[in-house]
Amino acid sequence: MLWAQKGNTTMKNDKTELFETMPVGKALLTMAIPTIISQLITMVYNLADTFFIGMSNDPYKVAAASIMGVLFFMLNSLANLFGVGGGSLLSRLLGEKKEEDARRVGAFSIYGSLVIAFAYSLICFLFTEPLARLLGASDNTVGYASSYLFWVVVIGGIPSTLGLTMSHLLRSAGYSKESGMGLAIGGISNIILDPLFMFVILPEGNEVAGAAIATLLSNVITLLFFLFTYYRLRGKTVLSLSPKHARPERNLIIGIFSIGLPSALTALLANLTSIVKNNLTAGYGDIKLAAYGIVMKADMLPLNIGMGLCQGMMPLVAYNYAAKNYPRMKSFTKAAQVAGMATACVFIALFEVFASQIIWIFIRDEETITYGTDFLRIACLATPFMISNFQKIYCLQAMGKGKESLILGVCRQGLFAIPILIILNHFIGLYGVVAAQLISDGLTFILSTVLYRKIYNHLQKEIHL
Repeated sequence: MLWAQKGNTTMKNDKTELFETMPVGKALLTMAIPTIISQLITMVYNLADTFFIGMSNDPYKVAAASIMGVLFFMLNSLANLFGVGGGSLLSRLLGEKKEEDARRVGAFSIYGSLVIAFAYSLICFLFTEPLARLLGASDNTVGYASSYLFWVVVIGGIPSTLGLTMSHLLRSAGYSKESGMGLAIGGISNIILDPLFMFVILPEGNEVAGAAIATLLSNVITLLFFLFTYYRLRGKTVLSLSPKHARPERNLIIGIFSIGLPSALTALLANLTSIVKNNLTAGYGDIKLAAYGIVMKADMLPLNIGMGLCQGMMPLVAYNYAAKNYPRMKSFTKAAQVAGMATACVFIALFEVFASQIIWIFIRDEETITYGTDFLRIACLATPFMISNFQKIYCLQAMGKGKESLILGVCRQGLFAIPILIILNHFIGLYGVVAAQLISDGLTFILSTVLYRKIYNHLQKEIHL
């Protein structure tokens, strides 16, 4: 069993069976299913914003929400810095039976995310309109975009980032159900609050602000749930909210950032890629921008399932890697890969056949539907490459291979995605922008496979798998 010292008391962690002896398939499902469900509900509430705003049949409002969604998702990058970095290290420390160090890493990660979220919200407040213009907002959309940013990032940045960080840490300690439940509660709350604020409380014309306020309140609800969960689990887990525990050794802080920084940088580069996409697409008009915004929302469905698999797999891989149970670690990675590829194939078939019906769900404007249908049929082809690349990056992060995961993340977005976007836009035009993801993730797949196999072959020589 795992035991953590706190003063003169002994604290039992009841998740040892999950990490060490539970059958691989059952353990992966136990961790991944709550995460996938929460990812899907989170995706649904992101889609709900687009869906309800689309009910206004105003492409300018849809475009504004899509544009500022980039800055909202930057909060995920900040959460990754401490949630993924701290979470990966926390799982490995539990695998090494270093529970007191794990507690300090968890507490430091929470307070670190609080500080960085405050700084980011302040920057967004001071430079709201310039940021909106930078992301591609036109005179038709800048007012809506600024309103959305104020509520979801300036006011809502701290609860959103803290909630995501606490979710990562709970999952890393084996509490995937609680982690998923908190995100799910927030997502369901947003779905309920969206129409209430958009069509009942606020006057007509304020649909974007209503969606933003609903998102803010749902993130506050999520944070309150996680705070209660931390309180309820005290004495059962290494997770702590006490500031006195937020003082890890220097080597542990380095361990957090060695994984957290590559993860955050990768997410930041992904957002930068989205900014470039928005700007290039905006050059073809607000209708095309609205259509591509809807496509990126719809394409989140298979990607969120894949991400749920990755996030459920990561603590299991990290724990067993640190515990030197390499055969079990390898079994988890193989099971996740098979499930991820099956998911990708199913959704490619669905999107190719039902593309126009999917776009129609979000908006009834015929021109937007026409472009969106073409865009979705092209964009979905990148799904298997995207899921496979994410799985390899998450495995590397779980093993503490920060440099290698950084290489893949930087190459995927910085070396491949952005230059390919610019090149294809120049030579092919709008449809080249849409196809760029497929090409960049295909190239990253080749690189990630070579790099991952090299690391795994080296590991096999050491352990004689």
